Amino acid sequence: MASKVEDMAIHGDDKVEEINYRGVKAMPFVIGNETFEKLGTIGTSTNLLVYLTTVFNMKSITATNLIYVFNGTCNFGTLAGAFLSDTYFGRYKVLGTASISSFLGMLVLTLTAAITKLHPPHCADTPCVGPTPWQMAFLLTGFAFLITGASGIRPCNLAFGADQFNPNTESGQRGIASFFNWYYFTFTFAMMVSLTIIVYVQANINWAIGLAIPTFLMFLSCAVFFIGTRIYVRVKPDGSPLTSIFQVMVATIKKRKLDLEEPGVSLFDHVSTKSINLKLPYTQQLRVFNKAAIITPNDKINPDGSPANRWTLCSIQQIEEVKCVIKTVPIWISCIVYFVSINQMQTYTVFQALQSDRRLKPSSFQVPAASYTVFQMLALTIWIPIYDQLLVPCLRKITNKRQGVSLLQRIGVGMGIAVFTMLVAAVVETKRRDLAHSKPTIGFERGKGAVSSMSGYWLIFQLAVAGLSEGFAVIGFVEFFYKQFPENMKSFAGSFLFCGMAMSSYLSSFLISIVHRATREGGSSRNWLAQDLNEAKLDYFYYLCTVLEVLNFGYYLVVAKWYRYKGTADEPADVALEDMASHKHVV
Repeated sequence: MASKVEDMAIHGDDKVEEINYRGVKAMPFVIGNETFEKLGTIGTSTNLLVYLTTVFNMKSITATNLIYVFNGTCNFGTLAGAFLSDTYFGRYKVLGTASISSFLGMLVLTLTAAITKLHPPHCADTPCVGPTPWQMAFLLTGFAFLITGASGIRPCNLAFGADQFNPNTESGQRGIASFFNWYYFTFTFAMMVSLTIIVYVQANINWAIGLAIPTFLMFLSCAVFFIGTRIYVRVKPDGSPLTSIFQVMVATIKKRKLDLEEPGVSLFDHVSTKSINLKLPYTQQLRVFNKAAIITPNDKINPDGSPANRWTLCSIQQIEEVKCVIKTVPIWISCIVYFVSINQMQTYTVFQALQSDRRLKPSSFQVPAASYTVFQMLALTIWIPIYDQLLVPCLRKITNKRQGVSLLQRIGVGMGIAVFTMLVAAVVETKRRDLAHSKPTIGFERGKGAVSSMSGYWLIFQLAVAGLSEGFAVIGFVEFFYKQFPENMKSFAGSFLFCGMAMSSYLSSFLISIVHRATREGGSSRNWLAQDLNEAKLDYFYYLCTVLEVLNFGYYLVVAKWYRYKGTADEPADVALEDMASHKHVV
């Protein structure tokens, strides 16, 4: 066998070239790239809020909105990354380019900390001033590189790793499952290291060194990825799957006046032998799109059974694949609102920590404010094996379902816990502020205000509940989109979730801006989101988020009851998941 595996995905040709799968040999390079990439970027992105407020002297409201826009653009950009990967360049080229871009972004960010002229002077040395326009422009250049990197890495890395295994063999399927396990393990490991060691160096030793470490790790990520180039399976792009969606839309509009119930109407039912997608049954949901399959005298069919013009005649299979995507949109909307609560845990909890007693008694060591987020990941990490090994077997005996509960039920539980998350956060914030007002404080946080005597340990409660909520909802969303999208749209399935996170970041930014303007000083009450949390009403904002999550939970219950799983005709959703689990999907 030649050591180099050329780009291979056989579409449109009768000649089939054997693919040399080297999953086990390729996995260390893919996992290594993923591990170093997460080590290099996760801790930095989590601590950016502190960096912007302490080094760039930004106000908390400005820094928070900038972080929300940055995170939202990173996640929303995954749609472009998935499109370019599946349509033009393939996953290997997109991942390689994105890895280099992430390294350049980290390098620029490191320079803003290492070179004094690239950031404002320290507030303790001179009157506190914000960044100059060119300093801000240089910082945003680094953000642009990081956004480009995230847009390519996030939707492609899982699918590229799975590409290295043969999905049609038992060993290949085991390899894919093993890869997913190692992927989530390394993700958790990278989170732990980034949120502790790297964040500590950044906050307590030196920002330049603290940013140089993840920059070097990102360089290692690029190096490891390209070292494995000779043994990768690189699947050629198969054209944009979005075209199929637009074809169904156009054909439906052109045939909108036709009647499906009219006698003699026949529907076009053709399935290409080259398609990797699961054969789907005819359904009545969203039946207006079924008109695109009505055969008229003007429609011509090629000798191989395919339509001569795909913009006027679509097959039932093609229509059902499009329905799979459209039906997930209402669930996706609930995903957007759900992530609002998660966003608050990753931003305002940091501000709460800055004005809480973070000392590890009896020593005087202070836990970095951004490191508290690790408790959210710890709760998620601890909960996953408990859920899989203990809870699922018990639920399986009760419900007779292989997964214990359906995907929609699992997501619903997570959304219900999200309501409780915001309530806990509000109660803890009330306690923190009351102690700051009623008892002697333990110092001052630069640019913020007095530090409350409340121990930072209290913040663990809200973070642990948020992690538990993620263990149900977020993992449920990941599996839901992955299984419900057609097999040739797996990259888009991943980007769909990230787009939901992006919209949630924009919604969170919009919500914060509205609340800040509506309650700013000079009004009838104190500013809910004032710079000094002791003079703010952050707990009121958390209660507002609680109401939003309650309304979203009610909306979710309605759309989940309406939803029907892919490949299950028109049966109720909860009845059908077991049948779907028996199908083999091509990754």
